[in-house]
Amino acid sequence: MEYVSVLKPGLLTTIQDLGRPMYRTLGVSASGAMDPLSFRLANILVGNEEGEAALEVTLIGPYLQFHNDGVIAITGGNLSPKLNGQAVTMWKALRVKQGDELRFGNCVDGCRAYIAFAGGIDTPEIMGSQSTFIRGNYGGKDGRALKAGDRLPLGISFYGVDDLTGRRIRPADVPDFTTDRPVQFIVGPHEQEFTDESFASFLNKPYTVSNESDRMGYRLQGPILEHVNSPDIISDFITVGTIQVPGSGQPIIHMADCGTSGGYTKIGVITTIDLPYVAQRKPGDNLTFQPVAMKVAQLQLRKQERFIAELRLVNKSMTKLRVI
Repeated sequence: MEYVSVLKPGLLTTIQDLGRPMYRTLGVSASGAMDPLSFRLANILVGNEEGEAALEVTLIGPYLQFHNDGVIAITGGNLSPKLNGQAVTMWKALRVKQGDELRFGNCVDGCRAYIAFAGGIDTPEIMGSQSTFIRGNYGGKDGRALKAGDRLPLGISFYGVDDLTGRRIRPADVPDFTTDRPVQFIVGPHEQEFTDESFASFLNKPYTVSNESDRMGYRLQGPILEHVNSPDIISDFITVGTIQVPGSGQPIIHMADCGTSGGYTKIGVITTIDLPYVAQRKPGDNLTFQPVAMKVAQLQLRKQERFIAELRLVNKSMTKLRVI
């Protein structure tokens, strides 16, 4: 059996895939990768289906040892990965050999990195997904973050090591997590529940990601959003990216492990294309917000999905189109 040993787990390293959204109507958190774009690209680089289970690494990376030859790719935030003590290139398919060791150093940018293995991680599915949901104690590795001594069983890749090694995402196509820019969101459904002055302030002043932020949600600190009446509503649906505003007037962005309903006003929802950028913010980073029309958000998402569709074709043909 092919496997990887966990010598040190890092701060928070979990097995994730693209989650279990099909169970949200039953009150089950979707979970899955916080930055699904980086996650999908990592899998494509190593010849996997883009939803194969991989590792999500938060701020401080793990120390792993490989027990078989294979191929990996590291994407997302730059946590200074090193293979056998030598810095390695991210967004590229890397050959690993039996006995090789992967470590991480300082967080240069972003917050979360993804490690995909050719063949994926072979753990059981819970409700159609391998994603770890720590609050529910299920999925991934016994429903928890990795710990020292864990062994991660790997699946079998359809491609040879030589076929995959060296594939990379072109620099122009690598997501930019370092440039400060506004986060796009679609206004609603309770815009009218906030005073005009505070809504204008929300659009023009920065908010800071607080230390009370995790995979469930980001609590922001900044200008208070004042309610016209009450912050309370009859509980209704919440999705990933929902910006909820409780009585404190401080926004909360619901992230991958969020629940499925809530009873506070919602000022809007972050566009799908900007969720990866938000997922790469860490405590102390600032966020600003910019409203965008639904049609614009849909066009942006179509453009991203066309790019990924091209990479999927590359994955099947093993040609070098857009992967050099």
